[in-house]
Amino acid sequence: MEDRPLADLFPPATRERWLGLVEGVLKGGDFEKRLVSKTADGIRIEPLYDPAEPVAQPMRQPGSWRIAQRVDHPAGETARDLALADLEGGADALTLVFSGAPAARGFGLTAATAEALDAALASVMLPLIAIRLDAGGRGLEAAALLKGVAERRGDALGGLDIDLGLDPVGTFAATGRLGADFGKDLSDALATFDGAGFAGRACLADGRPYHEAGASEAAELAAVLATAVAYLRALEAGGHDVARARDAVAVLLVADADEFLTIAKFRAMRRLWARVEAACGLEPKPLRLHAETAWRMMNRNDPFVNILRTSMAAGSAGLGGADSVTALPYTAALGLADAFARRVVRNSQIVLIEESNLARVADPAAGAGSFETLTDALTRTAWEAFQAIEAEGGIVASLRSGALQARIAETAKTRKKNVATRREALTGASEFPFLAEKPVTTLDVAPLPGEAVPFGSGEGLTCAPLPSRRLAEPYEALREASDAHLAESGKRPRVFLANLGAVAVFNARSTFAANAFAAGGIEAVNEDGFDAADAAAQAFAKSGARIACLCSSDAVYATHAAAAARALKAAGAARIYLAGKPDEALKAAGVDSFLYAGADLLALLGEARDAAR
Repeated sequence: MEDRPLADLFPPATRERWLGLVEGVLKGGDFEKRLVSKTADGIRIEPLYDPAEPVAQPMRQPGSWRIAQRVDHPAGETARDLALADLEGGADALTLVFSGAPAARGFGLTAATAEALDAALASVMLPLIAIRLDAGGRGLEAAALLKGVAERRGDALGGLDIDLGLDPVGTFAATGRLGADFGKDLSDALATFDGAGFAGRACLADGRPYHEAGASEAAELAAVLATAVAYLRALEAGGHDVARARDAVAVLLVADADEFLTIAKFRAMRRLWARVEAACGLEPKPLRLHAETAWRMMNRNDPFVNILRTSMAAGSAGLGGADSVTALPYTAALGLADAFARRVVRNSQIVLIEESNLARVADPAAGAGSFETLTDALTRTAWEAFQAIEAEGGIVASLRSGALQARIAETAKTRKKNVATRREALTGASEFPFLAEKPVTTLDVAPLPGEAVPFGSGEGLTCAPLPSRRLAEPYEALREASDAHLAESGKRPRVFLANLGAVAVFNARSTFAANAFAAGGIEAVNEDGFDAADAAAQAFAKSGARIACLCSSDAVYATHAAAAARALKAAGAARIYLAGKPDEALKAAGVDSFLYAGADLLALLGEARDAAR
């Protein structure tokens, strides 16, 4: 035997050899359609990338990202208890979410005085943790309250790790209202805090309003960058040195379950900011980059799947270079999270950091062909989108004209279609729904009344507010209707699966159909296969269902489906479906709709819901 390394005994791996093997597997299939996908921005996702040269870029300060937990209970004493449990359990940062803020989602701290906020933070040692305020239009008020708490305790502002989170533009995008003097208000607030020894970040360019409205990765980056630049201009116009203005700005990006795009997006943000710094004549410094897991990916049904989503998103944000990560509890879409849900989301990050050691490498994606290519493409695409916003007069002018909203709406429209056709699958909602799920608990706290207030003083500016949507909402509406029917009648709407032939023949499409109908809360009545149309019709009549779905192979459909459809119609089926591609002859025989991969499932389920009740 030759005494050589094992790898030397095989020919070198080349792209040409790989493509040859791929052609054999595709058997004439289209490489582009089968193996290449595109992001919402039109960026190509290749199946294989060559190694890349690492690109030097600013990253977070050495060390792990911070685990930030939301403090959003309206009752100060309960908010304090939950915060202390989080800190004792491993969190090292708190996000103080005030009522009225878009991110409070009907809840939030109600403290109106420094004394009340001090009580809500009793026993919380501010010098030992990081604090970020999330107060929307109440941002200036919340910042003053936190300053008052520090003064009451004798904590020097310069020794605290604080992000005031003032984001008038993000609040404008989410609520459609803004005070025209917001720039002066920002500048005056920073001057007041700096005069008291503050050295942290006053402004936050927040990507959540754009992401929740359906924006693509590049659109979110562009909006955030344009917002950060607007704050730089406002602070400089207010007399602040451009270097201090730069240090006073932080960014928050949304992290979702797409690990590749999330990592690339966070890396791209740092490159984009470094480009702005260079244009300002500044030596690049690490940007304070916060992350929050995506609201739009959260499910109300089968919420335990949210644990997987938020864990993936939090890990991806950390790998991409986030300084702090706020992960939404898995029950967030159902109400205010209890201690258990908070513990789960906190421990997920602890496992990522302490057991998986994901924070030990400063930039683990460096040199990976896929991540370097995606980061570069996102950076270029986002910069072009940023330039478009600037050409419209800046982020505020773009929002006032509706131009930015229109572009995001176009992306959201495509995403909505992808959700309806399950091209963008939602586990627990459109894919693998679980009708027998047990309810989860949330805190018994009713949402607070009242509307969001505008940020800042001066003449009121208005724009069309960006909507906040979760992707699963259309499927959840169907499930809610099914739940109401169950509560009223004792049973869910049903579909009879008319399985034709042997199990081996119908099982794949029968399983596919059962899962598809369950996405709309319609329970499948499933029986063994039928060889005769009359037997299927008799079983349907006994099932109590009002609609039926034929399930079998194309070969069986060719010989048996037409007769089965006519028999089911005669037996009283209000609507007949077939698991397979549309067929005109079968339509003529009585098949009303066809269920197949790529069909508009939401439209089909809406029809089925009405016919099944």
